[in-house]
Amino acid sequence: MIVLRRVVPAAVAVAALLLTAGCSGDEGGGATGGASTAPGRTATEAAPSGQAPAEETPPAKGSAKVVRTVAEGLNTPWGLAALPDGDLLVSSRDEGTITRVDTETGKKTEVGEVPGVSPAGEGGLMGLALSPDYASDNMVYAYFTSASDNRIVRMLYDADKPSGQQLGAPDTIFRGIPKGFIHNGGRIAFGPDKMLYAGTGESGEEGLSQDRESLGGKILRLTPEGDPAPGNPFGDSAVYSYGHRNVQGLAWDTKQRLFAAEFGQDTWDELNAIKPGDNYGWPEAEGTTDEGGFHNPIAQWSTDEASPSGIAYAEGSIWMAGLRGQRLWRIPLDGTETSADPQSFLEGDHGRLRTVASAGGDKLWLITSETDGRGSPESGDDRILEVQVS
Repeated sequence: MIVLRRVVPAAVAVAALLLTAGCSGDEGGGATGGASTAPGRTATEAAPSGQAPAEETPPAKGSAKVVRTVAEGLNTPWGLAALPDGDLLVSSRDEGTITRVDTETGKKTEVGEVPGVSPAGEGGLMGLALSPDYASDNMVYAYFTSASDNRIVRMLYDADKPSGQQLGAPDTIFRGIPKGFIHNGGRIAFGPDKMLYAGTGESGEEGLSQDRESLGGKILRLTPEGDPAPGNPFGDSAVYSYGHRNVQGLAWDTKQRLFAAEFGQDTWDELNAIKPGDNYGWPEAEGTTDEGGFHNPIAQWSTDEASPSGIAYAEGSIWMAGLRGQRLWRIPLDGTETSADPQSFLEGDHGRLRTVASAGGDKLWLITSETDGRGSPESGDDRILEVQVS
């Protein structure tokens, strides 16, 4: 069962201002709990003179429909980055390769193999992101597990070179993120501030999450060159928030507010509104707690309903892909609060769902994850789907 939690208004205001900088036991077991929801508005409300108008909130009920299969036959797809011409770059976690997918024809072209990837368990070649200056520098960023750590590299992408030879040598911009057989994090994304955000895991060592000197169990904020970003909450540190177990999804709304999804252990998976410098509780708290000092999630799920991976923002809601849950969740927002009960779609229709990304307007790209060793792959797996949402 889903549980919603309202965030303290003062904290919400501070979070909005500060954003100038901006497994589950699986991927888990399950438990249920009570639910409470605050009513939402469906239109912008008039505000008193001199005050900013209230934000428009989406309808309480929405929809999600798969309109087509874009491509199939992908092996352990994980990260996704949309190119300016509409094609997609997709990483293979276990093969360590990046493939370009033509979204009109479904044609797949191997871009190249990323050297140094050492896949094992939940580790391998994971998140992808394009440089904020991609139009001029053609740089692709990747988060991967090496023989010694998890790290972030950037590579020049030259589509004019032969297939399989289009990636330049990787330039390691950030290293030393703890690695493990489980909980390697892996999601990266450039924020509205053009800084690079990375979700990390505690690699199975719970104590790392509360240790601000460790890079495990954190959201990191870096410059494109890999330095701690200016304005980070802990001085010359890459750490942006801490107390996470295994961050798997990062997305911003239209007001530049950051949201993150992460695996719980046996009880609660979480969607969090991220405030710089806040402590999200793990391992002292899993899900909502009355204990002081921890930032509570805005929504939580029993682990068999979610095991969340990627998230995206579209049509006023966060859309969250579920692995064990095998469904797509819609979480309608009112600022950094939920405005209505989350809804689930596509339950069991396409198996495990790994990555979701905005395709513009009311469309999403959705990647399945049946070939990751925990699914039941069928002919054609894994796939990229185009989904229309409201």
